[in-house]
Amino acid sequence: MAPVSTLDRRDFVRLGALAGAGLVIGIRLPEGGEPASTDAGPLHPNAFLRVDPDGSVTIWLGRADMGQGVRTALPMIVAEELDADWKRVTVLQADAHPSAFGRMMTVGSSSVRNGAWNQLRIAGASARAMLIAAAATRFKVPASELTTGSHAVHHHASRRMLGYGELVLDAAQLPVPSQPTLKDPKSFRLVGTRVPLVDTHLKVTGAAKFGIDARTPGMLFATVLRPPSHGGSLKAFDASRARAVRGVKDVVQISSGVAVVADSTWAALKGARALAVEWQAGGFTMSSTDIFAHLANVAESPGVVTRTEGDVEAGLLAAAKRVSATYEAPYLAHATMEPMNCTAHVRADGVEIWAPTQNPQGAQSTAARLTGQPVDKVTVHVQYLGCGWGRRSSTDFVQDAVETSMKVQAPVQVLWTREEDMRHDNYRPCTHVRIDGGTDAAGKVVALKARVAAQPIAGGRGRFDGPAVAGISDMNYHIPGLRVEWCRPDIRVPVGYWRSVGPSQNTFVLESFIDELAHAAGRDPVDLRRELLAGEARFRRVLDLVAERSGWGTPAPEGRARGVAIAEDTQSLVAEVAEVSLVNGRPKVHKVWVVADCGRIIHPGIAEAQFQGAVAGGLGAALYGEITIENGATKQTNFNDFRLLRISDMPEVDVWFVPSEEEPGGVGEPGVPPIAPAVTNALFRLTGTRIRKLPMAAQTIGAVGSGS
Repeated sequence: MAPVSTLDRRDFVRLGALAGAGLVIGIRLPEGGEPASTDAGPLHPNAFLRVDPDGSVTIWLGRADMGQGVRTALPMIVAEELDADWKRVTVLQADAHPSAFGRMMTVGSSSVRNGAWNQLRIAGASARAMLIAAAATRFKVPASELTTGSHAVHHHASRRMLGYGELVLDAAQLPVPSQPTLKDPKSFRLVGTRVPLVDTHLKVTGAAKFGIDARTPGMLFATVLRPPSHGGSLKAFDASRARAVRGVKDVVQISSGVAVVADSTWAALKGARALAVEWQAGGFTMSSTDIFAHLANVAESPGVVTRTEGDVEAGLLAAAKRVSATYEAPYLAHATMEPMNCTAHVRADGVEIWAPTQNPQGAQSTAARLTGQPVDKVTVHVQYLGCGWGRRSSTDFVQDAVETSMKVQAPVQVLWTREEDMRHDNYRPCTHVRIDGGTDAAGKVVALKARVAAQPIAGGRGRFDGPAVAGISDMNYHIPGLRVEWCRPDIRVPVGYWRSVGPSQNTFVLESFIDELAHAAGRDPVDLRRELLAGEARFRRVLDLVAERSGWGTPAPEGRARGVAIAEDTQSLVAEVAEVSLVNGRPKVHKVWVVADCGRIIHPGIAEAQFQGAVAGGLGAALYGEITIENGATKQTNFNDFRLLRISDMPEVDVWFVPSEEEPGGVGEPGVPPIAPAVTNALFRLTGTRIRKLPMAAQTIGAVGSGS
């Protein structure tokens, strides 16, 4: 496998769509702009791949890699259908393009699912079909007599073979098939295997280029100061002391605040500390206590109904056992390891951007809007992302760089400090949920009502905000009386998509409450869930397997207890069991068992690592994660007061995938939602203390009772 490179924009200048197939066709143009001659050259049937006369295969990647392994997994799909020799494949990161690679937004565990699976299969199969057709002409036999394998077309009857490189020139003359025949998955040789990741060597040696590593001739460096309070604005600044700092070149006002520009990042940071600046408060003065009081008040009144089944009020009135509870979860920062940064060069004839972005097309359109340049004059080079978690789907940091470059008329790399990054994140919304449920005399759940008060992420377009209630409103449980409502608060704290979005907090609420109902009814938590999943064969299999693998129903080691939780997220079904104890009054998670049905797995090693990382991220948030607001401003500034999971906190994580022929589901996000309730449910079994508010470390947990 050759190193990962970057696609030169000149390689793709003009592209069109193949009608009806969802396949994007790339036509290479020479410098003069006229179509290239078809007499010689590579086979380049679509935007995703090229086969050269020397037999080498190049695959372009339209999604961003933030550690989730798509620079390996997605090319595997193309190479599988092409029947290419993986050792002869080179992967290139594609620049932003409005349409060539479809939607390039890397969010929601969608890189493989949501059509990309079939789209990439078609891309590889189209080239394979063209190579077979070219070989059929050479061999003077029907294409049906030919097979592919080991980077060649074979005619077994005559024992003849032609390598892909030998067929490229002929294949390039042929029309691109609109509906190529896809391989039978039973014949897959690459998909489902643990091939080495294409960029491991680059990352280990430090050769991988992250956004912060971008360099271009004449580049300056900048950092940005923003108003401390949410909704605030710049009132005035005195740049004299900042300009006196050695290396500082300029201090300019941009729409988000003030940019200090220098010949090095260090000089820019020193200049920013010397800058005298006065801010204008924006009128938002709430603190966290006010925010949660407001959420509780909003939840007193009925909201927009997002799901209703049966007569929930009658079910609650007739219930033999009834449980009511209030759950709360805090704002969370993304806290990416690489702070927000972007390099931009705005010229009269175009714009060039180097960005660690999950949203290259958004960066492209943002730059076009700010500069007045046509979109096709904006080049966005997608760099490696030092963590994303959804934060880099926004384009505020791109806007900072473009505006600063426009002001100083030079290429500029804007780097946010960790403090600015923490204070001006788009946080996961905090939430307040009132939930009521009841069971009958036989211990069956007969009614459940939830009222969710949370800020909208998607703007609340339509009747309600989907992310605000995701993880509750779309539950898989079958309950005769069910109603879920969303209550919209009025809070001006910026919010955004955080790994697994709504289910990250709502699964904590729902799965903790299901355990409350099980306890009230004297039922085993796994048995009650199995009953509620009647008709959900795939989900019940996942639940049964995690119970089996974790030893559910057998005694836990002394001083420990186990808790269970399940979730469906991004078309994947997940069940997790956590084994916990208390150490010096604090939760200690020793082991987590994960069983997931994610459909077909492209690369088991990548998928396994994603679930291990999801457990780590979700557990850190559940134990410690909390952003608090004080007089309209974020209180936390760095990792000293926004703690992440440490090595000593990390449990053993056992991941098991259910073999499946279903289309691929997500693997990056669905491991997050169940971990918090699995831990809190275990703590209840251990101590009798029910945790209804996160983070856990911010509260006192009762003494250890008897393990179970």
